[in-house]
Amino acid sequence: METLLQVKDLKISFQTGDTEFEAVKGVSFEIKKGETLGIVGESGSGKSVTARSIMRLLPSPPSFMKSGEITYQTEDLISKSEKEMEAIRGRHISMIFQDPMSSLNPTMQVGKQIIESLIKHQDLPKKEAKKKALELLQLVGIPNSELRYSQYPHEFSGGMRQRVMIAIALACRPSLLIADEPTTALDVTIQAQILNLMKEMQEKFGTAIILITHDFGVVARMCDRVAVMKKGEIVETGTTEAIFESPQHPYTKKLLNALPRLDETKKKKRTPLILRGADVTEPLLQVTSLKQHFPLGKGKILKAVDNISFHINPGETLGLVGESGSGKSTTGRALLRLHEPTDGEVLYKGIPINRLTKTELKIMRRHMQMIFQDPYSSLNPRNKVVDIIGHALDLHGMARSNQERKKKVEELLEMVGLDAFHAERYPHEFSGGQRQRIGIARALAVEPSFIVCDEPLSALDVSIQSQIVSLLDDLQQKLGLTYLFIAHDLSMVKHISDRVAVMYRGKIVELAESEELYSNPQHEYTKSLLSAIPIPDPKVESQKKRVLFQENSEVDKYNLQYSELVEVTKGHWVAMPSKYEVM
Repeated sequence: METLLQVKDLKISFQTGDTEFEAVKGVSFEIKKGETLGIVGESGSGKSVTARSIMRLLPSPPSFMKSGEITYQTEDLISKSEKEMEAIRGRHISMIFQDPMSSLNPTMQVGKQIIESLIKHQDLPKKEAKKKALELLQLVGIPNSELRYSQYPHEFSGGMRQRVMIAIALACRPSLLIADEPTTALDVTIQAQILNLMKEMQEKFGTAIILITHDFGVVARMCDRVAVMKKGEIVETGTTEAIFESPQHPYTKKLLNALPRLDETKKKKRTPLILRGADVTEPLLQVTSLKQHFPLGKGKILKAVDNISFHINPGETLGLVGESGSGKSTTGRALLRLHEPTDGEVLYKGIPINRLTKTELKIMRRHMQMIFQDPYSSLNPRNKVVDIIGHALDLHGMARSNQERKKKVEELLEMVGLDAFHAERYPHEFSGGQRQRIGIARALAVEPSFIVCDEPLSALDVSIQSQIVSLLDDLQQKLGLTYLFIAHDLSMVKHISDRVAVMYRGKIVELAESEELYSNPQHEYTKSLLSAIPIPDPKVESQKKRVLFQENSEVDKYNLQYSELVEVTKGHWVAMPSKYEVM
C-alpha cells in the first residue's frame, strides 16, 4: 500500500520566558492510504501537539519546530507558506477536533459552515454547494437536513454537533482525516454512532484516519496500527492485534492493565471492618418517589428526576449510570438538598432530609458529603489546600486550635495519598488526579458516613482513574463509607459497585446487583447502552455488528411515562408498562 503521510524525527518545543519545554521529542511514523493509525497516550504525552503540527495549526510563538520532516505524498509540508497550507487544509487533510461546540462558529448557520470549504476548495456555485451540504447532512445521519441546514450549533445536541464536524471535515473528500479525541465529550451510545459513522465514511471514500485517543476500547474498534506515546516520545508501535496480545513496553502494559473490562468478572468485595457483624440490612438511605422538576417557561417543565425510588445499605456502593441529561447528577444533588426536590422523600437513618430546617441541615451535612466532577472548579483557586480542607473543619467546629486544624488537614492528605507539605500549596500547583484527591480529603474532613461521588473520574486519565478507584475502595474498607457512585463509564461502575441503577430521561429503567445487570440485562435501553461500550480487545470488537442509530430526543421510545419498576427476579428490578397505562 502506498504511503500517504510520513513524519520523521519531529521535535517541537514551547518557549515560556527563558524556559523551553520539549513537547514532542523525535517522533516518527507513517500512514498508508485507507488505513487507520491510533495514537494513544495520557494527557501531556504530546498526541495533540503532533496532530496539530501536521496541519501546521500550532501557534508560533510560543511553539516552534526544532527539527523533523512532514511529507504528505511527495510534498514537504514544513516548507509551505500559510497560503499554500490553506489550500491543503480541508481539501487534502482535514481535522475533527475534540470539542465540537468550540470548533463550530456559534454565529453562523450550520449549513453555511459546511459550504464554506466546498466553495473555497471546489469552486462550486452556492446552489450546487448547498445541494452537496444537504447530502452530507443526510450521509452523517442528521434527519430533516433542510431544516437543520438553517439552524445554529446551539440547537444541536453534542452528538449531532460532532456529526456536523465530520460533514465539514469530509466535505471535500480528503485523503487524510485527523480525529483528535473525537468522542471524549460524548456519551457511550453517541460515541458508538460517531465511530461507526467514521468507519462507514472511510469505507465509502477510502480515507486514511489518524485517530488520537486515550481509550484502548476505541483503538480496538477502529485501528489497524497503534503508536503509544509517553512524555513526547513513541514508546511502542505495531499492529493493533500485536499491541493488545503481547505489549512489550512497561508503559503500554500499564495502560492496558489499568482498564477495567466490561467482559471481565469483578473481584469479590471485602466487607468494611467497621461493619463486620453489624446489621447492614436496614438501609442507610431510603429514597421514595423523588421528583426534581425545572420550569422552562411558556408552561414547559423539564422532569429531570421523575418519580424514582431506591435504597442504599450501610457500606454499600450503588452505581448510578446513564447518559448526559438522564438525571444522574440532579439525583445526587437532590439527595443532599443542593437542589430543593419538587416532591418525594429522602430518609437518612430514618431522618427525613427534606423536612430539616437550615440549622438542622447544616448538622446533617456532616454525615452526607459530595465529591464533584471537576476537581479544579470545585476548589477555590485563591486558597491554600490547608484552608480549603480546613474550612470544612471550621464550619462544624471540629478543630479547637490552628495547630489541631493543621494536624488534621495533614492527616487527611496522607490518608488520600498526598504529602503533609502539600497543605501549603494552591490548587493550580497540582495535577488533575492530585486535585481529585484533595476533593476527596475535603469530603472526608467532617467524617461522613455517606458520600455522593458525582463523576469523580471523568476528567482523569485511565491510570489515574484506577488509582482513585483503589483509593475510594480502601477508604470504604477503613472507614465503612457508603457511596452513591454516579458515572457514565459503565466498565468502571461495574467493578466498583455492589448494585447498579440505570437512568434514562429521569427514570430508573433497571436496577440489579452489578454482575447480574451486566450478564443479564433485561431492559432494551440497558442492552443498547452495554452493546455500545467498546471492549479493549480487537477480536471482540471485530465481531460486533455496526448499527447507525438515529437520534431523536423528543420521542419516549421506551414508553417510560406509563412504566413502573417491577422485581423480575430477587433484587433485579426492571421498568415495565404499568397496568394503569392510559390507552
